[in-house]
Amino acid sequence: MRKLILSAAITAFAAGTAYASSEAEEKLVTVVTSADAQTQLMAMVLTMQAAQQGAQTHIMLCGPAGDLALKDAPASATAGQPPRDMSPQGLMQMIRTNTGATVEVCAIYLPGKGADQSVLLDGIGVANPADMARRLMDDDTRILNY
Repeated sequence: MRKLILSAAITAFAAGTAYASSEAEEKLVTVVTSADAQTQLMAMVLTMQAAQQGAQTHIMLCGPAGDLALKDAPASATAGQPPRDMSPQGLMQMIRTNTGATVEVCAIYLPGKGADQSVLLDGIGVANPADMARRLMDDDTRILNY
């Protein structure tokens, strides 16, 4: 009888563990700092693919890549790139709109530009350093850095 109870407990635990791991949501933080439009676009392509595969995605833009978040973005952010004539900013907006991804600029981006949040596209915020550090340190988070 004792073996039967132990066996049932192990089976229940294993089933619960399998269920919990299949229910765990993948998390992805994409940090983009590159000024290169192709690098920015590839970061967005891979982030979109991850989101389409079920990952909870968060994009943080720093340095020159912060320009992707601007209402009045430079041509490098808005010009279509081969092979599908998609711009880094356009795909970033598509990811945000279609998948619910969070997009933020790093905390020092706007002060470094001498600007405030009004220059950012609607729906894009400023990352809180403590929150971002927690997100980056989470054991369940994968980080892409461009």
